[in-house]
Amino acid sequence: MKKQTLSNKILSLFFVVFCLSTGTIALTACTGETTQETKTPEARAQESEKSDADSPEILHFVDVYQNPYQVEINPRVKKHDYKVDAFVHNGHLLSYEGDSNYTYRLGVDVSEHQGYVDWQALKASGFDFAFIRLGYRGYGQEGNIRLDKEFHQNIQNAQAAGFDVGVYFFAQAINEEEALEEANFVLQNLQGYTLQLPVVYDPESVLDDEARTDNVSGEQFTKNTEAFCSAVADAGYEPMIYANMLWEAFELNLEKLSEYPLWYADYEPAPQTPYHFQFWQYTNQGQVAGVNGNVDLNIQLIPTK
Repeated sequence: MKKQTLSNKILSLFFVVFCLSTGTIALTACTGETTQETKTPEARAQESEKSDADSPEILHFVDVYQNPYQVEINPRVKKHDYKVDAFVHNGHLLSYEGDSNYTYRLGVDVSEHQGYVDWQALKASGFDFAFIRLGYRGYGQEGNIRLDKEFHQNIQNAQAAGFDVGVYFFAQAINEEEALEEANFVLQNLQGYTLQLPVVYDPESVLDDEARTDNVSGEQFTKNTEAFCSAVADAGYEPMIYANMLWEAFELNLEKLSEYPLWYADYEPAPQTPYHFQFWQYTNQGQVAGVNGNVDLNIQLIPTK
């Protein structure tokens, strides 16, 4: 038997590395023979498509300040099937056209910040539903819960004008116990009223000041939301969650909260979220008859089947 020299060993190793790096699948190539089988362009394309299909889908979006973000889309959370190019803006009004699977209607959400609202004039302007702030928890360290000063007047006048009404609570709970306290406050103040739309849990970040929730984790926010919504559902109301894309991406676990509908907030021309929502708050600078100053405007997508 011939002894294999060091140079021959190096040459053999080179052939092994070469065959692996070029995608060669025939073992004969590793012996130094010239006959080899390589992958066709079609085979490589199929593998690339398979790899893309197996890779997580990435969503690119911006916040209200146009700061860019990206996040993996959760394949286990229900997606919407709205046609994003079917949303048509006409000044401050929005329509949804060209999709026979859905119809729509417009609404507002208001609080004491809007002052007096002429609900009859608002109704005549083409708005049909309203979410009215029932109350809020202060974002300071004490976190006191307060009733919205205009709640009773708004809900009574809105329903008298023919609006379908839901309510929302601006939440700053730091644990489940406080979230249940918020839910009980809402339920207590709903006594004597009948709602046509959900009771909304509205956990938000405070952008221009320090807040008691600054160090609350997304996991805890999810637990708080579940506690509030569960208590509301047990009382016979339909709960709903208010969230923008940042909260959907980085705070709330939508998979764990999948039984609750979403009221989505996004001021881009079309909704950026891939996830299903029932209501879209599409501007916070609406100008409409019946309200002095800016007001949040919303669209509800209603299945036709």
